[in-house]
Amino acid sequence: MKILSWFAYYFLIKPLSLLPLQVLYIFSDLLYYPVYYLIGYRKKVVYTNLMHSFPDKSKQEITIIARNFYHHLCDLIVESVRLFSMPRDELVARCKFINPELLDRFYDQGRSIIIVAGHYDNWEMFAQGCNLQMKHQAVGIYTPLTNSFFEKKFSAARSRCQVVLLPKTEVKEYFASHQDQIMAVIFGTDQSPSLQSKKVYWTNFLNQDTAVMYGSEKYSRQYNYPVIYARIIRLKRGYFHVAFEMMEENPAASEYGFITEQHTRLLEKQIMEMPQYWLWTHKRWKRKREDYRQGEIQNRNDQVPGTKSP
Repeated sequence: MKILSWFAYYFLIKPLSLLPLQVLYIFSDLLYYPVYYLIGYRKKVVYTNLMHSFPDKSKQEITIIARNFYHHLCDLIVESVRLFSMPRDELVARCKFINPELLDRFYDQGRSIIIVAGHYDNWEMFAQGCNLQMKHQAVGIYTPLTNSFFEKKFSAARSRCQVVLLPKTEVKEYFASHQDQIMAVIFGTDQSPSLQSKKVYWTNFLNQDTAVMYGSEKYSRQYNYPVIYARIIRLKRGYFHVAFEMMEENPAASEYGFITEQHTRLLEKQIMEMPQYWLWTHKRWKRKREDYRQGEIQNRNDQVPGTKSP
């Protein structure tokens, strides 16, 4: 297994990462046909998610969105490969922050912040380039890979611009031990919470009863870190803008669920406008409310002191 991983990295991924994106997009165009038509990678999941999310759309409209999504997915694959070797100036040029002054204001005040975003457009390019365009120390929360070889290589690539990678199991301890650091902690808020999650918030998302991870709200309220939404906007193939939107400047005084509802609605609006750029292959709704019954009870009773309960 390790030998296969070694060969895949040094004889495929690394050499391809040295090619310009204009060339890699040729591979993306060729990759689309086997991924969509021959392999049908998670095709059933994608179509089920789309049909439940857009019940008013016709079968033909769903098919158009699905095909556009798979084109986007293939672009994401080659863009992720390129990120192993992409120069810093190219990274900034391709994923530009258009209003970093919103973040810098809090840095100048000596305040850490929480940035929330979904798996929309090229979130990897956004996260990897954060430290190049803002004053805060970027901290990205992630799930480590089970393959130790690729975990080491992917971590090295993701952190080469000095972004701190924080395994999700270490979040609580990191917040507690780094209060003296001015940081921007990045939460991907649209993944399904694990069954072990003690903080699960329920809401309607894309016409479906949905469990939403509560972490961004929990820590923002506990430490009173302002919460900012990162909207990744695709300009054209391989070029993105990131626009930041102020969500809550004083989270400790917010009501339970307000922050989670707000970032869920912002992402939902973005998906409704351009659905092909969200990660539809994820089994977002594979767990039901009864699976989290105990966690839901804990959510509603374990309130931050001094804030309002629902």
